[in-house]
Amino acid sequence: MSDRRPYRSDVSDARWALIEPVFTEWRARRTGPGTAARVHDLREIVNAILYVNRTGIPWEYLPHDFPPYKTVYDYYAKWEADGTTQRVYDLLRDRTRRAQGRTAAPSAAVLDAQSVKTSSNVAESDQGIDAGKKIKGRKRHLATDTLGLLLAVIVTAASVQDTAGGRHLLDNVASSHPQVAKVWVDGGYQSSVINHGARLGIDVEVVKRPSMAGFQPLPKRWVIERTFGWLMQHRRLARDYEALPQRSQAMIHWAMANTMSRNLTGESARSWRTEMGETVITA
Repeated sequence: MSDRRPYRSDVSDARWALIEPVFTEWRARRTGPGTAARVHDLREIVNAILYVNRTGIPWEYLPHDFPPYKTVYDYYAKWEADGTTQRVYDLLRDRTRRAQGRTAAPSAAVLDAQSVKTSSNVAESDQGIDAGKKIKGRKRHLATDTLGLLLAVIVTAASVQDTAGGRHLLDNVASSHPQVAKVWVDGGYQSSVINHGARLGIDVEVVKRPSMAGFQPLPKRWVIERTFGWLMQHRRLARDYEALPQRSQAMIHWAMANTMSRNLTGESARSWRTEMGETVITA
């Protein structure tokens, strides 16, 4: 543990214990000239990433009691590229599902998309206009399980239709989670998504909005709306600041890892709500 004063975004001892084996294994694989000289505490690198993720600051504005920001970003990029970030996320998702009395492998999923504005460092070619939402930026296409935990995420220009993103999500889900046999979507997904799901052995069902006026949580689909809410609690995700789409996906995984690890260790605020006798996961 660092001697500096802790920040609220720092991982606790209990949270670090959940993910430390992934980073211990990662460091053990790092062999070759100069690797023995790497002295940075990986827990401090994780703390710095979570600080950026939660507060939304630019990398170069990291407080000086963290490792140098270029070093932190280098680790962030390496962990995204070599799959370490994904392994951390998968570990926490499996543990969260088991803690909720579910099997590690989900059998159902929910699809939805969210358009967000981008910052000036995102290339024009990576942006687009969501005509329906009237947003110029990027679109996050998400697939979650029925607890709202990510199964797949794709980041595209906002001009990419939900239907096109949905087909790619189904491909990812079928590849990485072959047990998924049921998927719920909203009315924005066209019949080609249903047909594509059928070819993959997945039953895609459209959840229609109720006819009554006013807000009504949609059956099955409300969990992914809550997931978007969890993401928005991390200010780095209120707008897409990442130059590369894959780094945007990594930032989403870090936000969800933060949420799940807090829930697994009981460090998140308790919710007064329960659904079907199960405690609702909170951020």
